[in-house]
Amino acid sequence: FVEGDVLHWWHPPSGRGVRTRCSDDMAWLPYVTASYVAVTGDVSILSEPVAFLAGEPLADGEHDRYAEYSHTQTVEPLLEHCRRALHRALTAGAHGLPLMAGGDWNDGMNQIGAKGIGESVWLGWFLCATMNGFAEVCEGIESGADEAAEWRARVETLRGAIEASAWDGGWYVRAFHDDGSLVGSKTASECTIDSIAQSWSVLSAVADEERAKLAMRAAEKHLVREQERLVLLLDPPFDVTTHDPGYIRGYPPGVRENGGQYTHAAAWLGWAHAALGDGKSATRIFQLINPVLRSQNAADAERYRAEPYVLTGDVYSSAPWVGRGGWSWYTGSAAWTYRLGIEMILGLRREQGHLCIDPCIPSEWRGFEAWVREGDAEIHIVVENPDAVSRGIASISLNGVPQRSNRIDTRATASRGPHEARVRLGKQDSLFAIHKSKDHQMLTGGPSDKNARRESEQRLP
Repeated sequence: FVEGDVLHWWHPPSGRGVRTRCSDDMAWLPYVTASYVAVTGDVSILSEPVAFLAGEPLADGEHDRYAEYSHTQTVEPLLEHCRRALHRALTAGAHGLPLMAGGDWNDGMNQIGAKGIGESVWLGWFLCATMNGFAEVCEGIESGADEAAEWRARVETLRGAIEASAWDGGWYVRAFHDDGSLVGSKTASECTIDSIAQSWSVLSAVADEERAKLAMRAAEKHLVREQERLVLLLDPPFDVTTHDPGYIRGYPPGVRENGGQYTHAAAWLGWAHAALGDGKSATRIFQLINPVLRSQNAADAERYRAEPYVLTGDVYSSAPWVGRGGWSWYTGSAAWTYRLGIEMILGLRREQGHLCIDPCIPSEWRGFEAWVREGDAEIHIVVENPDAVSRGIASISLNGVPQRSNRIDTRATASRGPHEARVRLGKQDSLFAIHKSKDHQMLTGGPSDKNARRESEQRLP
């Protein structure tokens, strides 16, 4: 919409959808756009003309509106759509954190900020990641340096507000109710800890490093149940709390968002482990949520009761349904989990249109092989781990020729091939340059580390 908000969901081709007060929806447009540009190097998409949706803004007291929305005659480049969406998402409450409004990623928490006062800690982390990504987009366009600096300044302000108000001693709280009481705190009897406030402290790449590591250890301790193959969203579930968090409490304890495994968030926890260089924990999370491993015998299949070849959106955690799968075929967690395995663990990803190799594996793995298609060419990747490390590249060769970085120039593989890239993990040679994913960047916690990292990146070929 012209105002910067977006549909929460819609049904093509009619265009019917629901306009809501969810606070995170609009931020995903600049996040995904920045990710697309980083992966492909294609900045031309930023100039693509896009029409706005037409519709009256929600009235006071109107929580949502389902309707068929046409397009306006107003057309702006995608870049401008991203700007409007991001500006619309940047609200601030009493603690300087973004407002929860009608719910954030967890739209079942739609009463936490129903009065327009409650704040979301998770959304703060996510906006930091989004603004930094969008700042990189701005730096890549003409006359974009000043705008990029503005976004980075906003990140630093928001980061400071989160650290000042949301640290609970062993992990980050999830949110603040309208009355200021805490969600996801050790002082709460229900929802003492929430997964995504911890994982995104890492994935934002701006949190205090020691705090983020403590938060991840807490998430592992309280939310991962290996015997039951569960990675919970929050614990304990909502049940009789005096503060109404929203329709999330309409689910029985341990079902869906209310303290079950919500696979979308479980995948993020695996991503965060990989971002910290912990390949063993990242792989363990991947294996816990892998549906193939949930139905290896008749008893497991009877418990899971879902297809073993697709992810379920959730898995129940409370008796008598422990391990029961739900909402298969209908979950964004499939793409995140696929990328967790391919990009974060095996470390095979695209950057600026080129293939980058940066594995993060269990140290006991002796290596692995993969085959990657680049256009008509096929690259056979052989990774060896003689020093039993989790991360770190000692050398890479392509077709027998030593490479100076872990980025494989696609021009070198333009012929059909076959081609072979051999990767030796171990201590990095001082002359070898590593291109890291934004999700593999070290935690910064302050501008000095950030500047040092950017200077290092500028030296890469």
